[in-house]
Amino acid sequence: MEHAHHAQEHGHGQDHQGHEQHGRASWAMAARATLHCLTGCAIGEVLGMVIGTALGWGNMPTMILAIALAFLFGYAFTLRGILAAGVDLRTAVRVALAADTLSIAVMELIDNGVIALWPGAMDAHLSEPLFWTVLAISLAAAFVITVPVNKWMIGRGKGHAVVHQYH
Repeated sequence: MEHAHHAQEHGHGQDHQGHEQHGRASWAMAARATLHCLTGCAIGEVLGMVIGTALGWGNMPTMILAIALAFLFGYAFTLRGILAAGVDLRTAVRVALAADTLSIAVMELIDNGVIALWPGAMDAHLSEPLFWTVLAISLAAAFVITVPVNKWMIGRGKGHAVVHQYH
């Protein structure tokens, strides 16, 4: 109800009503939401791997850092947009957590699963083509598998559908 009032007040009710109706999410909308999450995840993943490698950490601590930073950057991208809309920090954090947690979790599970299962990938160094090739493949696989998750969530008024009311 609050969103409907906001949409009418700003003259764009038609643009957002599709986000609220169950089953109305488009594949393009889901792909954009997933790409948004993927950007934050990829930055966090690479930064975590660079830091872990630079500090001489083993695979497990480096992977944990990379996953933590993927969540941090994924949430930060969403927070930036919500805060820019004038939303208070507490509400913005709650919206970001609701919007991104499942998407980032699926993405990280697939991404790190591919890397962990790919022969030699966990031991590849940043300077080796194997590292970057497997990372690219793992992120592409995470994107492909997460798009339907986001479509399902948006179609039920969850995930990035929650964020749209603040744009």
